[in-house]
Amino acid sequence: MAILLKQVFVGLPKTLGSNEAVNPMEREWTSAIFKDPVEGPIWVGKTGLTGDGQSDLEHHGGPEKAVFAYPLENYFYWQKELGNSEISAGGMGENLVFEHITEETIAIGDTFQIGEAVIQVSQPRQPCWKPARRFKVKNLALLLQNTGKTGWYFRVLQEGSVEAGQSCTLLNRPYPQWTIQKVNQVIHGRQQNFPEMAALSECHLLAPGMRDTLVKRIEKQDPGAPDIRSRVYGPNE
Repeated sequence: MAILLKQVFVGLPKTLGSNEAVNPMEREWTSAIFKDPVEGPIWVGKTGLTGDGQSDLEHHGGPEKAVFAYPLENYFYWQKELGNSEISAGGMGENLVFEHITEETIAIGDTFQIGEAVIQVSQPRQPCWKPARRFKVKNLALLLQNTGKTGWYFRVLQEGSVEAGQSCTLLNRPYPQWTIQKVNQVIHGRQQNFPEMAALSECHLLAPGMRDTLVKRIEKQDPGAPDIRSRVYGPNE
């Protein structure tokens, strides 16, 4: 079945909430997670789509995280699992919504032609507290991480315009063993599997920042999982 670019979304940072709120989930926060659907062609450049932006440039954006993608199939899962129909396409802050491909079937280095653009899978997204704040589900980032339904990033090899409804042509698959699901398991496993980490760190098409993180964890040789509370809960606690 053909991989389909189902929808395209872009958006700029917005500030919501109130500093006077007692509930942390209602306090002021700034994010570009709220994106609007795009009708017609849109340009995909080396650092992202025209009209798109990020509020946290330390953890989002840049050439290795130029385009964020999320599978349509995941939304059906979350709607059923959490009983929330508002968790729908565009809800995770993605730029591209794909149909007929998921974290279990897409891999690091997979290279696709979509319209005029050529994009390549660079890394999984590491879920943070902002989707949880948006949907008022405090442990949502942890659920995303534990299920492996994180979505993934693309780097842009060839700039060009894309449009919702286009089919995606797989041009190259150099690392079929390193699916996004598998990479998530290696990175987020409760017990650190150092041989697998070492093998993954040698995958030269994995984003350099993630490779460096793996090398540092291997050098540290700490058998326990890293502390993730600040990332997955953040100011929501």
